[in-house]
Amino acid sequence: MQSGTRAKRQPAWHMLASEFSEATLNEKGSGEYDPSFVITKLGAKVNRVVVAGLLERLEVRETSNGSTLYQGQMRDPSGLHYFSVGDYASESMRELTLSLVEKTEVGEPVLLLMVAKSRWYQTDEGAVYTSLRPEEACEIDAQQYALWLARTCEDTLQRMKYFTDSLSAEPTREGLLAAEIPEYMVDGLIVSRNHYGEIDTENYTLNIMQALDIAEGRMEAASQPVSAPVAPTSDADEGEVKSGGESEVKDSILSIIEQLDQGDGVDFETVLTNAVARGFDRSLAEEKLDELSNEGTLHEPRFGWFRIVG
Repeated sequence: MQSGTRAKRQPAWHMLASEFSEATLNEKGSGEYDPSFVITKLGAKVNRVVVAGLLERLEVRETSNGSTLYQGQMRDPSGLHYFSVGDYASESMRELTLSLVEKTEVGEPVLLLMVAKSRWYQTDEGAVYTSLRPEEACEIDAQQYALWLARTCEDTLQRMKYFTDSLSAEPTREGLLAAEIPEYMVDGLIVSRNHYGEIDTENYTLNIMQALDIAEGRMEAASQPVSAPVAPTSDADEGEVKSGGESEVKDSILSIIEQLDQGDGVDFETVLTNAVARGFDRSLAEEKLDELSNEGTLHEPRFGWFRIVG
């Protein structure tokens, strides 16, 4: 590449949070404008992504050089995406971020779709953490979220097939191409197999099943924003509200499981995701889920899945 020539714009991958967040392999070119990549266990070589989910947190921070940085997290059916928006972002992205901060401060749930650059950070100990730098974003409704989920599940299943097909092929470029692995997956699969070794794709299968349930409307509550609980109006009321809130969390958990149980129970992550969507603290919801299980109101037909007793 000649000096001063920019690399072509990289394609954006539709990707669930679990696949992106589990990645610990990265690649950076030596040239000034060479793109950097996060390489997932399934062999996706990711520079940009299209992601969506429920906005859970968005906070403003002042950096050491005096600039402003907004840090947030967004949940999809498989886990969390972490992202940051700084002074470097486009004007439209900064304006949207300011409006989202106002909504999160008053507890208004937001479904968000974003195109973002993949980022990674490596600690002194060598641990790698992934995050996103949004290029564009917009609020979406449940129907648009369902369309994103369906497309993302389809793409993830395709990557899983290519990954599985690659296991019986020689781990070289020629070997993978001979096994009819598409060229855009070859380089990522080679380095992924060398870095991660054997992996279990069952977790991705479960993520896809849950995401498709939401997309098809069988888990409607997990994809639709709901009203936030009313905050206490004074310090004198706070203790009473918190006490009542704990009872309300239990009632909501039972309601979630009753509504979403298709006969096999409801998995741990779905219960908590729905509780958070209703405005409850995730740690408190997890605590009350344990209490319901310990007191015999719920039972686990299999580990991590809950049903109402009787």
